[in-house]
Amino acid sequence: MGKVHLPKLKKFMGKKLSVKFNGGRHVHGLLRGFDPFMNLVIVERVEMATSGQQDNNRMVVIQGNWSIMLEVLE
Repeated sequence: MGKVHLPKLKKFMGKKLSVKFNGGRHVHGLLRGFDPFMNLVIVERVEMATSGQQDNNRMVVIQGNWSIMLEVLE
C-alpha cells in the first residue's frame, strides 16, 4: 500500500477560512483540524445563506468531497 500524503493545510490551523460547497453553500470559520481526505473541522462557524441570513454554530465537520473552494481570509 502506498504512502498517505496529508494536505498542506497545517500552516492554516487556527486561521479564518472561507469554504464554498457544491450546491452554493458558503461557510466562514476557524480551521481546527483536517485529515488526508480533506475532511475539515471548522469552529466558530458562520454559514452565509443565499437569502443573506447568517446561521451561527460552534463547530462543524465538513466532508472533503463536498467542498469546491477553500480560501484563507487572514
